[in-house]
Amino acid sequence: MRVLIATDAWHPQVNGVVRTLTSLARSASKLDAEISFLTPDGFPSVGVPTYPGLRIALPNRREIARRIEAAAPEAIHIATEGPIGWAVRGYCRRRKLAFTTSYTTRFPEYVAVRTMIPASVGYALLRHFHAAASTTMVATASLRQELSERGFRKLGFWTRGVDTDLFSPENPATIDLPRPIFMTMGRVAVEKNLEAFLSLDLPGTKVVVGDGPQRAQLAQKYPHAVFLGEKKGEDLRSHLAAADVFVFPSLTDTFGVVQLEALACGTPVAAFPVTGPLDVIADHPIGALDWDLRSACLRALTMSREACRSFALGRSWENSARQFIGNLAALQPSRATLPARRIPGTSAVQG
Repeated sequence: MRVLIATDAWHPQVNGVVRTLTSLARSASKLDAEISFLTPDGFPSVGVPTYPGLRIALPNRREIARRIEAAAPEAIHIATEGPIGWAVRGYCRRRKLAFTTSYTTRFPEYVAVRTMIPASVGYALLRHFHAAASTTMVATASLRQELSERGFRKLGFWTRGVDTDLFSPENPATIDLPRPIFMTMGRVAVEKNLEAFLSLDLPGTKVVVGDGPQRAQLAQKYPHAVFLGEKKGEDLRSHLAAADVFVFPSLTDTFGVVQLEALACGTPVAAFPVTGPLDVIADHPIGALDWDLRSACLRALTMSREACRSFALGRSWENSARQFIGNLAALQPSRATLPARRIPGTSAVQG
């Protein structure tokens, strides 16, 4: 099956959506599915005043149509609700083509914390966007329930996985800081709620891995915390493996793939009891959930690192890819019948 995924989030961005899509494509190739991507590459872009460092693409209808028809997909999936997503949605609607979508980011809450726009306005817009899809894929049961209560329909599951070959407890980084080390990782931005972690009275050292618009401000406000900047690949793995507890303070993530990455490194998780942590950690002895985040951090110190690793080994990207492909099985094929060819702005990831 040839699958085209439209996404506004793509390299060089470092976030859960990009990591998920890249891992999905590599695992899908083992299941006789070829995934290519229609990305912002090659389109003009503009910055976002309320989101420093982020740029959004400005696609045009003709080029969107050309890229889709050149890719000749048998199924189309829209991963994000940005300009690329809306443009591909419009193409499919005009041609009466079925497509699927996924709900991966709480944009209404993200916008609300930066502007005066109520989250209810954002949810009304997203309901309209996803209503046209054959299926809207969500990662967890609690998110499905929440969206259903907000009026979303035709919701299906697409779970997440973790690369347990890359993320492992082997060879942790040497971090010469007082123990225990409480670490968080991700974009250093207001929607990640990092101050809920940085303001805690904890023993040892609080460490932040990642970069973003709040880094300088938070580093100045919390001088006793250590900000290590962005890390990738083996460097990221070794740091996750070196932490005593991984702290996930976000209240707005729909899943939080990094939780699984930390667990695969043998590091227990401390988080608030919200969508994402409730589904990943639940009542498993691999972390602690509590509205008192300090209490969760201290309890997580007592968790077995072997249990964390064992839990992660059962969450493979291949299972995730199999579920994703199953959600596409009922879609009508794209009207484009030309053999797929690589063109600027599309990319394939092979295993």
